[in-house]
Amino acid sequence: MSGPRSTHDDGAGQAAVFRNLARPLVLLLLLICLFAFGGAAAVFAWPQPETASVSGVVTDINGPVAGALVRVQTTANHTYTREDGSFTIEGLPTEESVTLVAWAEGYIFGWTEATGGEEEVGISLHPHNRVDHTVYDWEPSENCGECHPSYSEWLRDAHSQSAVNYRFLNMYNGTDVEGNRSRNSNYDTGLPRTRDPEDPFYGPGFKVDFPKRDGNCAACHTPMASKLDADNSCGWSGCHMQETSDASDELPDGVSPNAAVGVAAEGISCDFCHKIGAVTFYTDTLLPDPAMPGILSLTLYRPKSGEDLLMGTVDDVSRPMDSFNQLHGESAYCSACHFGVNDTTVIYNSYGEWLESPYSDPETGQTCQGCHMPTAPRLTSRMESVVQTAAWLERASGKTLPAGLGKLAERSQRSYFVYPEKGGLFRELDQIHLHQMPGATDEAFLREAIALDVSAEVDGGQIVVRTEVTNTGAGHHYPTGSPLRQVLLVVRATDGRGVELPLVEGPVLPAWAGEEAGEPGQGFAKILRDTLTGEEPTFSHWRMVELVEDTRIPAQSSRRGSFRFGLSGDGTALETAEITVEAQLIYRRAFRQLQEWKGWTDPDIILATQEIQAGAASNVER
Repeated sequence: MSGPRSTHDDGAGQAAVFRNLARPLVLLLLLICLFAFGGAAAVFAWPQPETASVSGVVTDINGPVAGALVRVQTTANHTYTREDGSFTIEGLPTEESVTLVAWAEGYIFGWTEATGGEEEVGISLHPHNRVDHTVYDWEPSENCGECHPSYSEWLRDAHSQSAVNYRFLNMYNGTDVEGNRSRNSNYDTGLPRTRDPEDPFYGPGFKVDFPKRDGNCAACHTPMASKLDADNSCGWSGCHMQETSDASDELPDGVSPNAAVGVAAEGISCDFCHKIGAVTFYTDTLLPDPAMPGILSLTLYRPKSGEDLLMGTVDDVSRPMDSFNQLHGESAYCSACHFGVNDTTVIYNSYGEWLESPYSDPETGQTCQGCHMPTAPRLTSRMESVVQTAAWLERASGKTLPAGLGKLAERSQRSYFVYPEKGGLFRELDQIHLHQMPGATDEAFLREAIALDVSAEVDGGQIVVRTEVTNTGAGHHYPTGSPLRQVLLVVRATDGRGVELPLVEGPVLPAWAGEEAGEPGQGFAKILRDTLTGEEPTFSHWRMVELVEDTRIPAQSSRRGSFRFGLSGDGTALETAEITVEAQLIYRRAFRQLQEWKGWTDPDIILATQEIQAGAASNVER
């Protein structure tokens, strides 16, 4: 039985309420003061510190290094060494030292402290490892998260899920989401059995067709699942039967995605990506060798035990065993795993589609990274002060800032690729690339790249609807990647009573469109046929397949459609604008039949919807 509250308790409660209300207000006032201070500083210019030049020389064990980059760390101020390894760099402060970082192809970073006016400085460079030591033990990505804000982004990225993605594993093993497995097909014998309607079927699978082979799926999805050389095509291709590998000392076992445990289960990890040194292309083409998917077309620089090497797109890091690699900022970096061929049929080709698009123009185009790993927007100097203070206040108070200020604090972390408390340096935000890599799982990203335009007019007592679907923002076909993906355009016309008008002329959606099959519309997809069984569309892309049609939309291109609907009754509805035309654009991750077999429940993504009142000027978009 509780007694009455004491006056002391009431006072404490009121004080707590006051503190909770006052704390955000105090933070807000502090930030407002910073804005005011920034404005005042802009009016009354502070005296500029004196600067002077510094000369020096960059050398390696053999002597001077010509053409080396020398940069004042975190700034745009840089120069290159002359033939004798010497350099002169202007604009260094005379009152305090700065860090000069040097780099040249094949070397790790070298650096030194320097002050403007100093007579001469020297920077030594050391070559980095250029041999792939397969015995290297991959570093867990969570270790990177201790210092790098990008780790939490990578966790939300599809690359971190490539080894454990249930759709991938279901397709590899021939299972559904409950683990039920389809019966072996005998496809590998050349005489596949006819599917018995009474026999439970859980969809196709590579291991259903080739139960004694591992295939080459691991070369892209689980490249850390083996310590084989990256160019060992026998092991990574997994084309030999297991008995063949067991009977030969010269043939390694294939690499199975089912064997990916520990660090290998991270799929495409931080350590893996930052060990990629080069990509090998096939003869004179700009594409990888079709027979060398994924890791087979990559040159890895795994170091010796006890050593390390990390490469990236920032060229002024003062950390041992780090280096710059221009490839990491080029589309070619993505090519090995985003181009796949089965025999002579191209299965997926996002990289090749980009090559054929206007985006690949080096003068006016954009790289894969430009869309999928964008840099954060640059902040003004005033905003830099505000967001840094917001972040500091949030950490110091131990409380989450109100929504707007919290976003500022979160945004400020993008100005570091290493947390400041771990020694990270403040950098312009255009040097920091987001590692969440939006793609087919990001609904907003999908919608931004596609546009739907619809018009309708009366013609001879009928309604004519014209549609145009345009790939406005993707640097490759839309949709791209896995040929399981498709986009559906569904067009409907209804009278004032809600009765659908019959289609008189125009395309209808094919049988593979699922519940939308037969409705007025268009399907944008890549349709493959099994050359042995005739199945169309086939979802077993590891079989011998041929292209039936590719109606996907190339970059900056459009697909147009025309649909003619008849009227119900006497047609007077046209005069009162009672005819409603609706067009809907739907993104579907996999063919409906396959979804049902596998038990996948991914909802459709509505990319765009337009509604028009025929004969009237109104046009409603959602």
